[in-house]
Amino acid sequence: MTTTALRSAAPLPGGALDLLGSAHRDLDEAVRAPAPTDRYAAAHRSALRAAAAVLAVRARPDGRRRVRTAWDLLAGVAPELQEWAAFFAAGAAKRAAAEAGLRRSVSERDADDLVRDSRTFLQVVERSLGVE
Repeated sequence: MTTTALRSAAPLPGGALDLLGSAHRDLDEAVRAPAPTDRYAAAHRSALRAAAAVLAVRARPDGRRRVRTAWDLLAGVAPELQEWAAFFAAGAAKRAAAEAGLRRSVSERDADDLVRDSRTFLQVVERSLGVE
């Protein structure tokens, strides 16, 4: 397991550094998981926690009670991450199937690709938040 000490140039609110730390742990779990379903689910969870870190920093309550996904919210508060939000939103059903143990829902390639994409997304998020 890799321990990453995260630092930010400016203080980050709402436990954003904790969320990024959790994203790193989920990514480490994804890398080590032998089953593609476990790799896929952990990689997607890593991306979700990275998105939550951005939301913790940038999102403001808007008074509406409509339920929205983290990916919808991310696209609204961080337009530069809109394509990433759409990409991970599209994989949410597959993650749910993987977490439910449906072995044929995720191939080795799907899992490996998502681990790489989640790692890249986490790096993009950290840069956007000024985290080293």
